[in-house]
This record gives sequence, structure tokens and C-alpha cells, in this order.
Amino acid sequence: MNSPANGSLDATRRPIRELPDELVSQIAAGEVVERPASVVRELVDNALDAGADQVTVRLVAGGIRAIVVEDDGCGIPPEELPLALKRHATSKIGSLAELEGVTTMGFRGEALAAIASVSETAIVSRPVDAAQARRLDARSGELQPAARGQGTSIEVRELFFSTPARRKFLKSEATELSHAVEAVRRHALARPDVGFAIWHEGKLVAQWRRATHEQRMADVLGADFVDQSRAVELQAGPMRILGRAGLPEAARNRSDHQYVYVNGRYVRDKLIQHALRSAYEDVLHGQRQPAYVLFIDIEPTRVDVNVHPTKIEVRFRESGEVYSTVRRAVERTLALPAGAALPVVPQTAAIAPAVDGAPLPPSQGWDAPAPQPSDTVSGLPFAAQQQRLSLADLSLLYAREEPRTPWSVSAPATPSAPFASTAPADRGDPPMDRAAVLNGDWPLGRALAQLAGVYVLAENAHGLVVVDMHAAHERIVYERLKAEARATGIAAQPMLIPASFAATGLEIATAEARQADLHALGLDLSPLGPTTLAVRSRPAALADADPVDLARSVLHELAELAEADAGHLIERARDELLATMACHGAVRANRRLTLEEMNALLRQMEATERSEQCNHGRPTWRQLTMKELDALFLRGR
Repeated sequence: MNSPANGSLDATRRPIRELPDELVSQIAAGEVVERPASVVRELVDNALDAGADQVTVRLVAGGIRAIVVEDDGCGIPPEELPLALKRHATSKIGSLAELEGVTTMGFRGEALAAIASVSETAIVSRPVDAAQARRLDARSGELQPAARGQGTSIEVRELFFSTPARRKFLKSEATELSHAVEAVRRHALARPDVGFAIWHEGKLVAQWRRATHEQRMADVLGADFVDQSRAVELQAGPMRILGRAGLPEAARNRSDHQYVYVNGRYVRDKLIQHALRSAYEDVLHGQRQPAYVLFIDIEPTRVDVNVHPTKIEVRFRESGEVYSTVRRAVERTLALPAGAALPVVPQTAAIAPAVDGAPLPPSQGWDAPAPQPSDTVSGLPFAAQQQRLSLADLSLLYAREEPRTPWSVSAPATPSAPFASTAPADRGDPPMDRAAVLNGDWPLGRALAQLAGVYVLAENAHGLVVVDMHAAHERIVYERLKAEARATGIAAQPMLIPASFAATGLEIATAEARQADLHALGLDLSPLGPTTLAVRSRPAALADADPVDLARSVLHELAELAEADAGHLIERARDELLATMACHGAVRANRRLTLEEMNALLRQMEATERSEQCNHGRPTWRQLTMKELDALFLRGR
């Protein structure tokens, strides 16, 4: 027999032929139905499209043996039941124009046909005007009378019984059940107007009654999530973003509390995930994962949902606009200064002391509008405008060997004094007005003492505040430097001897296309040949870094980012340099401070964005309430 290696294909060639409908459906089912949770997701989608107010999911053996999804929606007329099980049959769309502006959860018309091809499926439905329900068996096509109220029930039994190889890939019943519950949980977060119930083996596993958005989040993710998160709301042209972003100190080890919805549909989109990571990168500690629930409402014509068979991926027409809007919405929420999250305390007519005749900066975040992330030095918070520290000043700050006084008490703020006192030392007034503290005018209160040269102890309206002075000052200096560096960019240092390396075609193409972005990062890359790049300059602040490794990492990130996102990479690289500088420039431990200096630190923390965390994501302060202090000493027991 001749083999293909000998040049003959006649012995092995098979004729081209059309696949049977059943095999086509089973192939399609492999894309749509991965596990029982996939079936649950598709059936709940249909229930929501039918206008259901209550959806009940019943499972047996984690959904492997049986899945029943019941709803009280509009129902399906008896004459349309057989059509519902055919491939590409749907009531959701009827033209290309409707496909480009999908507003329903389902639209492909493949789910029921795919599910029926790999299981024993039956539909029981009763429209609102029907005298009785009808039951359709997908295998036999038999249509019989049945008993049920208005709505539809889909019964799916023995999943993958016709494809045993697929069934072997399923996990344990407990694992499959957890995935099915998670599928319903995702729907429950997006639809608080609908009640959901999950039963397993006749026992109620989870139930969410109809509620408000805030209550549904608390019911699904726990009250701690609502307490440890901030509301996100931003309207930007045709896009609106709502939801909650978890506080950095409440970040988790896993990414299991990250939910993003586009027009009510749960999605996993790399663009949005990258935008969220960039919004959190300045305030997270280590590899912690933030928790968030975001709802993005956008015109249906500006997003393509027909990207993936499972409908879990989308494509935006203006990806750069979506990226920047999501990032800005979350950054603005996280940029609230220290104390902004504390409960509001009713205020009286207490008058705060003044600085050289000028009133103290107004408190931010408790009853005043939250500060907006600024792009220019003129947009800095009051405390940062009070004194601006240039890069040159900072280099002098930690170049000297002798210790320096970090705050000036009697003199106005200068570049050599990172903080100004809130009251002149020779004035004779008390350092802080106690009435203003108790009324909540100063969220971080008035300083009491310094502990071990590391912590500042202060009293506010809620109890005791403990501040890590180095971490707090580090953030203040960092935010000041970021605003200052926006005008000057990253300084480049030419290399006496260029460093060359063998580059891939993608690296060379990226280097040639992104010259402006590379120069903004302090890098000068030019080709030496068809497969070689040379590094001719690098950031001056990274003189000890390996230029080749640095160039490769930057080229890799630039290649993955769209043109619209390159600016973020430049900002991030610059901010990493400034964070290192700020760490060196911040006041060190074991520095003895006066009460006026401590109070100056507290006031600037209240006016500095992101002052809840230092540059490394560590908390800068903690609140101990009177209730917690009383509990330590068993008061009232």
C-alpha cells in the first residue's frame, strides 16, 4: 500500500461530505456546554429574557444527573415549542441591525439545541393566555398536556450521556455544584429585581429575594463587602459606570470577588481587567486581589457581544475610551484622602484655627465633594499646593548626611521643610480646637503623642487614631512628586557604550512604531540590523538597572497595549521611579516630632489623595473606636 510519505494520497483521502445534524449539534454543544454550570447559565439567561420575576434552579448530583430551571416569565406558545429546540432558532433577533444592537441576554439560538443534543431534555411551558401547559420531549418530539402555572420549566437529565468521553472530564459533584451556584450568583448580582433560589438534592442551597442593588450586593457577597467598599459612579458621554470598589485594605488572596457587567451581562474582558489593575496598582500591597462589582452601561451599538459562543467576552468599538473611563472611575473613588470613609459627625459652629491668618483647608470627603485626581500641579490638594517639592529638592533632601528637621514649625513651608505647621509656635493658641475635633471637622483629629518614634497617636470624634508617620509622609511626598513630574517627564541618561541585544521581529517593530512612547520613558532604542536592537539611553533614576532587561520588559508591555493605553505604561513606569524616590525622601522612624508637626502631618493626610495607603499598599493609619477601646477594658460589662 502506498503511504502519504511516498507521494500517494488516494489510499487515505476521504470524500468531502455534509455532517449529520446530530453530529453538528454535538460539535456546537462542545463550545456552548462545558459543564452543568454552562447549562444553568444559558437557561437562566432565557428565563430573564422571558421577563421572569422568580427563577428557581433544582439540581441533582451537582447538575450531572438533573438540572431543572423554572421561571414565571411569559412562556412559549405550544406551536413554537418544537422550533425552540432547533439550531439557530430564536425570538431575540431577526436581522443584522438587531444583532449589532443586542439588548437581550441570549441571541444565538444555539443553547437549547446544543443542550438537547447531549442530554435528555424536555420543555414544559404555559403562556399567560393558555388554558394549560404543554410538555415537549426533545428526543421523541412528543407534545403532551402538563400541569404548571404561567412560565417555563426546562428539564435537563443525564448530561453528556450520549458523549461519555465528555462526561469523564467533569469534576466531583461538589465542584460542579459550586460552579452552578456561582453561575446563578453572577445573574443575581446584576438583577436585584428578580428573586433566585437554588435547590440541591431537595435542600435549599441559596436564595436571594428581590431587593435593592445595595441589599443584593450584601446578600450575595456579604455585608463586609459593602462596609469595606466605596460607591463608584461616573457618567462619561454614552457610558455610565456604577457599582462598588473594595478598599485596598480589604483586598483578598483570591480574585473570587471580581464582577464586571456590560449592559447587564457578566463578562471577562482583558481590557477592563487591565484598567482595574492599573487603578489599584498604586494602593495594593503585594499580590493581593481587590474586590469589586462594576456595571457598565453603554449603547448596544458600541459593543459587540457576538464574540464568543459562551457570550462571556465582548469587543468594544472604542476600547481606549472604555479603558480610560473605567480606570478614571475607580481611581477617583480610591483617591479620597485619609478619613473620608469615616461616618459623618454632625457639625456645629466651631471655628478652626488659622495659618498666618488664612483658614485651614476644608475637610474633604465627609460633607464636601471628593477631590478629583488632578493632572496639573495647580490641581493639587491644598496641602500639596502649600509646598511643592521638586525632584532636585528631593535629591538634596536625602543626599545630605546630617539629619534634617522634617517639618518647620515657626517658618513658612519651603522645599527643605516637607510639612508646614498648622499654627505658628509663637501664637500662644492651643495646637488644636477640641470642639472642631469632636464635631468631625478634622477626620484624623488632633495629635496627642508619638509612640516609639514610629506612630502618631491622635484623638478624633470616633476615638483613637494611630498613624504610621513614615508611611503617611511617604504617600504625601509621592503624590506631590507625581504632580511635579507630569510637567517634566522622566530624565534620560545617555549610555557611553550602547547595549545591543538580539531582538525578535515583534520587538523591532514595536521599537520602531513606539519611538515617542519609549523616549517618554527615558529609553532610546534603535535597530542595528534586521535582528538587533541597541539601547542608547535609559532612565537616569535607573542607572544600575540592566538596560537590556529593562528594554525587553517595556517592549513586551508596549506590544500588548493598544495605542490608547500606552500613556498608562509611561505613567506607571514614571510612578515606580517616583515611589522609590519618595520612600527615600520620607521622614524616617525615630524622629521626634512636636505636637504642631504631628498635627501638620494629620492635616496634610486629610488633603492628600490616596493617603489611606503608602506607596507599597500598606495602611497609613488605623481607627480604634470608643466602643473597641471600652471592650478592651470591659467597660459597661
